[in-house]
Amino acid sequence: MLPVLQRRAGLVAVALWTASLASAQLISRPIPPADAVERGKKEFVIQCASCHGADARGEDDGPDLVRSVIVLDDERGSLIGPVLRKGFPNEGMPGFDLSDAQIQDLSAFLRERTQAAINRNAYPLKDLLTGDAEAGAAFFNGAGRCNTCHSPTGDLAGLASRFQPAQLQTRFLYPRGGRGGTAKPTTATVTPRTGPTVSGTLEFIDDFTVVLRDTEGYNRSFSRDAVKVDIQDPLAAHAQLLKQYTDKNMHDVLAYLVTLK
Repeated sequence: MLPVLQRRAGLVAVALWTASLASAQLISRPIPPADAVERGKKEFVIQCASCHGADARGEDDGPDLVRSVIVLDDERGSLIGPVLRKGFPNEGMPGFDLSDAQIQDLSAFLRERTQAAINRNAYPLKDLLTGDAEAGAAFFNGAGRCNTCHSPTGDLAGLASRFQPAQLQTRFLYPRGGRGGTAKPTTATVTPRTGPTVSGTLEFIDDFTVVLRDTEGYNRSFSRDAVKVDIQDPLAAHAQLLKQYTDKNMHDVLAYLVTLK
């Protein structure tokens, strides 16, 4: 469910958050405590990174937040909090049920990102490729269970020849995040209390409504309290891994993937 909602949220956020990017200027501001930044980073990875990138610098489906005026002028969630909580349901962007503490931590992480961006050398490639390729292979074939769906001699053959390391990192963390992806869509089967079941591509779901695109291309909307919904997400394992990865796991897997040339 989360990748679908995040994808829609990112598309709407393009219009909202980039309206005044041209006039945004980075200025030096105090960086919040490291523990708050780290908590905010983890929250950002779960809630926002599939559209805005793990470093908040933007992806195809979401803008660069580092130069957003809303982010730059925010203080402890004063500006980003209302945007995140309200959302734009009519446009497909949900409101996020976040506590004050979670929003303040997200604000701390984004403040750290804006300050890091002042130094154009803050993202050197050598800092990205710090993992252990052998440990990454062990995770790929072991705890991560990546080899149950992927093969270094099959679908991943020559992967590192097609993508730069930063692109590889985004693609294995958020395989549905960018435009032009070939990932299979999330599907669902809706079973009403009466009448036939309906299956199709999951277009939208929240606590109240589920929308499917059926085999004939029509959108079908159902009230959640009147149906049973069975979701089939081919990328569910990736979403689950996001909750389990340590920083070391992510760096190690990336180090392994760059060897697949």
